[in-house]
Amino acid sequence: MIMPELIEDNKYVELTYKVIDKKTETVLTLVEFPLGYVHGANQVLLPAITNELEGKAVGDTIEVSIDSKALFGPRDESLVITDYIENVPEDYREVGTTIVMENEKGETKNFIVTRADDKTLTIDGNHPLCGRDVIFRLEILTVRDATEEEIEAGGKIDAGPDFDGALQKLH
Repeated sequence: MIMPELIEDNKYVELTYKVIDKKTETVLTLVEFPLGYVHGANQVLLPAITNELEGKAVGDTIEVSIDSKALFGPRDESLVITDYIENVPEDYREVGTTIVMENEKGETKNFIVTRADDKTLTIDGNHPLCGRDVIFRLEILTVRDATEEEIEAGGKIDAGPDFDGALQKLH
């Protein structure tokens, strides 16, 4: 019997994940395309998640509870702004739209349109997961030895077009 490859440093890992609200059990974020990374070579995932993945194999599903307050800080109600809808450009009047705002120091912050009706529009500058207890549910799809290039890059190297082969045919 062949032993499955386990997640450890310098293994290339592909997984999909969902972020689930612990209280309502609704899926807040869903990643359909596999996320690929080299374990131990880059910090694409939160350390709490990376630690839980250690020693797991293809087909395993893990759940990691994340305290959003520790990650994003407490909700800041001063970042929730409601204005008359006529003061907002039409391009920004749809719930879910991200608006990048800049302060007088030139620092930018993302605000998301959370409510819109005939008269008003509300935007929220808090991280969407702020103030929620969430569960990351990850499904492991691939575990294999990473190549030297992948380890250096921290993830998969996409092969580009083979220009050398094409050029040699022209000469």
